Amino acid sequence: MTAASPETSSNQFDVAIIGAGIVGLAVARELLLHYPGLRMVILEREHEIARHQSGHNSGVIHSGIYYLPGSLKARLCVEGAELMYAFCDQYSIPYERCGKLIVALDETEIPRLDELERRGRLNGVSGLRRLSAAEITDVEPGCQGVAALHCPSTGIVDYREVCRVLGEELKSKGVVFHFGEKVTGLERTGGTTQVRSENATFNVGLAIGCAGLWSDRLAISAGEFSGPRIVPFRGAYLTLKPSPVPLVRGLIYPVPNPELPFLGVHITKLINGDVVLGPTAMLVLARDAYTSWRINPRDLWGVLRWPGTWKLSRKYWRTGVKEIFMKIFRGQLIREASNYLPTIRQNGVRWGESSGVRAQALDRDGTLLDDFLVTEAPGSVHVRNAPSPAATSSLALAREIVARVQISPDWKFHESR
Repeated sequence: MTAASPETSSNQFDVAIIGAGIVGLAVARELLLHYPGLRMVILEREHEIARHQSGHNSGVIHSGIYYLPGSLKARLCVEGAELMYAFCDQYSIPYERCGKLIVALDETEIPRLDELERRGRLNGVSGLRRLSAAEITDVEPGCQGVAALHCPSTGIVDYREVCRVLGEELKSKGVVFHFGEKVTGLERTGGTTQVRSENATFNVGLAIGCAGLWSDRLAISAGEFSGPRIVPFRGAYLTLKPSPVPLVRGLIYPVPNPELPFLGVHITKLINGDVVLGPTAMLVLARDAYTSWRINPRDLWGVLRWPGTWKLSRKYWRTGVKEIFMKIFRGQLIREASNYLPTIRQNGVRWGESSGVRAQALDRDGTLLDDFLVTEAPGSVHVRNAPSPAATSSLALAREIVARVQISPDWKFHESR
C-alpha cells in the first residue's frame, strides 16, 4: 500500500495516529477492536508504511529473556510474541520458531548468563534450557562455547509483511491514510487537538504519537517534558554467502554487555533463508542515516547540544571506537562472530550491507533508557522510547496504550485519570 487513501470531506477525526510503523498500525488496530465505529486517520511522513525501524530490522520475534523482570519490555515482549505468532497464523504470514542460543565464551561470562536465565524464568519465557559445552552442538553443530541458554520460543518473520497486512486490514475498516505528512506540532484547544503538518491541519479528539525516530520532537511540541531525547544508532548487517551446508539452524547471540541496551554481534537467519551478521551500533548524525556518513544539520545540532550525549561519550568512548573500527573493517565483525561460530571464517560475506537506525532514548544524565516509555499530555499520548523488541511487542504494546485512554459513547475522547 503505497498511495494515500481518498481523503474524507473534512480533516476532522476522532483519533489521529502519527506514524505508520508497526506500533502505530497495531495501536490503530487495537482501537478498532474496542471501538469499531471510530473515525481514524494515520499520518505518515514517508510515502509508504514501515519505512524506518519497522522495515529495517532483522525480523526476530524475541522471547523476552533479556529484560528486567517487572519492566514493560519484559511483560509486553512475552505477551507480544504469542500475539504476533497468533496474528501470523490468522493471516497466513510465514514465520519460523527457529530458536536462539545465547553463548558464553568463557567462565567470566557465566554470571551474566546466570542472570539472563534468572530473568527469562521470571519473565515466563517458555522452554528455556541451560546447555553445557557438549550440549551446544546438539542445537547448533558449528557453535562453540563453555555454556549456553537455548530459547526455543524465539522466531523469525518479515515485519514488513506484517505491516503490509496490518495496513490492508485497517484500510478495509475505513481508516484513512495520509502519506507525505510531516507532522510539525500539536496543540490542544478546548476539547480538540490540532495536529499540524507541513500540508494541512487535522482536528481530532486524541492524537497518539508513534513517531519512532522523531517521537521526542512530537511529544515536546505537545507540551511534554524535554527529556529524554532520541539519539540515532545505525546498525549495519553483512549477509553471508550461501553455503551448501546450512551454517546455522536458528539464531546465535553472544552474552551481551549488561550496561548497554544492545545485544552484540550475532548471527541471524532471516525468513527468506539468508543469514546475516551484525549489527554494529554506531551513533550517527542523522535520524535517517541509512548510509554511513549522512549528516542532517538539525539532527547533528540536536545530538551535540543534548548533555546526555557528552556524558554517554565519556563513559563509553572505547565502545564507540570499537564500533567505528567494525564499521570500517568488516573483518572485525567476522572475527567477533567466529569466536562462537568458527566456520564463519571459511564462508565469507556478500558485497554490500543492509542497515537500520535505532531510535534510542537518551536521558540528560547520559543514561540509555532500557524500557519502553509511554507518556501523556492533554489530548495526546506519546510512545517516546520503543526500540527493540518493539516489533515483537507491538500488539501487546498497543493494548497497553489503548488501556490508557477512555472513550465516551459519542466517540469523544476524555483524558484518562
